[in-house]
Amino acid sequence: MATVLVTGGAGYIGSHTCVALMEAGWEVAVLDSLENSSAAAVDAIAEITGRQARFDIADCRDQSVVEKVMTEVSPDAVLHFAGLKSVPDSVADPLRYYRHNLESTAVLLMGMESCGVRRIVFSSSATVYGPPDELPVSETATTRPANPYGWTKLMIEQMVTDVVRSDPRWSASLLRYFNPVGAHPSGMIGEDPEGVPGNLMPYLLQVAVGRRAALPLYGTDYPTPDGTARRDYIHVMDLAEGHLAALQDLESSAGRVHTYNLGTGRAASVREVIAAMREATGHPLPYEELGRRPGDVPELWADPSKAHSELGWSATRTLADMCRDGWSWQSRNPQGYRSQSIS
Repeated sequence: MATVLVTGGAGYIGSHTCVALMEAGWEVAVLDSLENSSAAAVDAIAEITGRQARFDIADCRDQSVVEKVMTEVSPDAVLHFAGLKSVPDSVADPLRYYRHNLESTAVLLMGMESCGVRRIVFSSSATVYGPPDELPVSETATTRPANPYGWTKLMIEQMVTDVVRSDPRWSASLLRYFNPVGAHPSGMIGEDPEGVPGNLMPYLLQVAVGRRAALPLYGTDYPTPDGTARRDYIHVMDLAEGHLAALQDLESSAGRVHTYNLGTGRAASVREVIAAMREATGHPLPYEELGRRPGDVPELWADPSKAHSELGWSATRTLADMCRDGWSWQSRNPQGYRSQSIS
């Protein structure tokens, strides 16, 4: 079996991708610092798949550990999810984000080079685009991030691109995903943010389960059909399968860098998401209408046609699926992974 090293594999998107990889026959090694994730996710991955991933608790900035793991695992490729990921936190503490995300990637790439591993899928983000000039957003759109988190993603894309250009033995896929939501349908893994959720879906789920009183609804006067912002929400398992498709494509892509949007190509408004979540949970989900949040754009959704034509990948799950599976996770684990450790 081929082996893949997944940095950040205990995190939200990483854990779901590990499931997709293992179910497709890959051997998986997880490297995660657990700074914003849980070891319980790795246990749940094993329960879902019936197979155990190797698990090393370490920071990607520790070059000696990265090279030790790489040497012992001898992976065929690396999927890189590890990094700090809060937009508001990046605005409040930009230097921490630049140092952490850029340094960890540089150390990882140097470790890969020293161990002869030269295929990488990087988990980027649609935040690299910033305010769109036109919709839907294609991979050729102007990149102008509106926050330090987005800039770290774009800088890492450039870092990876320059490495591939320097050595044709390398190949890379840069995956710009839009708004991942939902959970594995088993309800055993899902999104478990630290502190107050910064995104709509996990906040709504915590309202539904009783951890929060009401959703703060930022902006009701946008130039959209119902006045609330519209986004391209993608089921996390569709996203995981997109990473798998990109990884498989790298086998025949030596010397090339591919960039793909991963999204549904459709937008849903905040009010539409609230309505869908009410249907899925059976809870009223109160909200408080507030002013616009700085940095938010009225509308953003993907043109995912390139991933479909080149990778044969398309998102297939609906907003109802996202809400149902997200609620399966949250209702089963009211306190996130802490619920699993308590039980």
